[in-house]
Amino acid sequence: MRKVFNFSAGPAVLPEEVLQQASEEMLDWHGSGQCVMEMSHRGPEYMGIHAQAEADLRELMAIPSNYEVVFAQGGATLQFSMVPLNLMRAKAGADYVNTGEWSKKAIKEAENYGKVNVAASSEDRKFSYVPQRSSWKLDPDAAYVHICANETIGGVEFNWTPDTGAVPLVADLSSTFLSRPIDVARFGLLYGGAQKNIGPAGLTIVIVRDDLIGHAPKGTPGLLDYKTQVDNDSMLNTPPTYAVYIAGLVFQWLKRQGGVAAIEKRNIEKSSLLYDALDASGFYRNPVAAADRSRMNVPFTLTDAALDDAFLAGAAEHKLLQLKGHRSVGGMRASIYNAMPIEGVRALVQYMREFERTRG
Repeated sequence: MRKVFNFSAGPAVLPEEVLQQASEEMLDWHGSGQCVMEMSHRGPEYMGIHAQAEADLRELMAIPSNYEVVFAQGGATLQFSMVPLNLMRAKAGADYVNTGEWSKKAIKEAENYGKVNVAASSEDRKFSYVPQRSSWKLDPDAAYVHICANETIGGVEFNWTPDTGAVPLVADLSSTFLSRPIDVARFGLLYGGAQKNIGPAGLTIVIVRDDLIGHAPKGTPGLLDYKTQVDNDSMLNTPPTYAVYIAGLVFQWLKRQGGVAAIEKRNIEKSSLLYDALDASGFYRNPVAAADRSRMNVPFTLTDAALDDAFLAGAAEHKLLQLKGHRSVGGMRASIYNAMPIEGVRALVQYMREFERTRG
């Protein structure tokens, strides 16, 4: 059993039984005499791992047959460029909804490829909410509409899927991948880094509808062209083989838990436990509008910021790690992804109450 609870925002906690299985298979994967890290990505052993991982992901997310899955590299940050490079075509530009730091980064990159219309923004209230759909100023001729489904830093999450009509909806799912059921068919493209809910850093997953593939401008490097990636089964170059292997183990673990619908129930239970504790306290505060709170990343502050260091030191003594908030906003942040057991959240809540009782 683990001796600590890791609340890191990413790279993040992985299921203990997945790590145990990986350790048992480290020197000899299924009698092959090889570690997965040593295998040729063109060999039958790894090709089987790769194919099974994609099949399990398709099953878990009910991905329609007219969508392709790409196992890419470069993190979600590279997708900030790949999305406009592949999707803007001859369109005048694209619509973006600005709900925090990762939206801002995506907007900045997209501006290198065409006009960006910020259709809605929550910057007026320090990114503490998701703008209502009725307030969005969308361009009907836009190439796509982009959202960040969950702002890891600010703890703001789309708890609904926007209707963008005929214009494809694109979403950065980095922090919400597989944490709740989504209707893939309502999106044109989904992408996200694996290091939150799926596996180790180094793997990025892209799910893209067929009709959005094949429109990158002439001269686009092959690695940045979705069509080239799809045509080569994500193997135009050596893929992040070990990361795909671990992701595949996580997919199998998730299926054993009952799938995405079952894990969503756990995530609701965990996040409700923590938010209820915050709301019942006058010592801690969560800045996010209740309807837009993230189930994955819970930022909070102490009424007296001078106590922050003492809180973190005490948390470490209680084996509660990585609770310091992002440097851009300060305070605390508890990331409670799929692999965080409810016992970890209970331990955190118990410590928070103890700290408030003794230092409040």
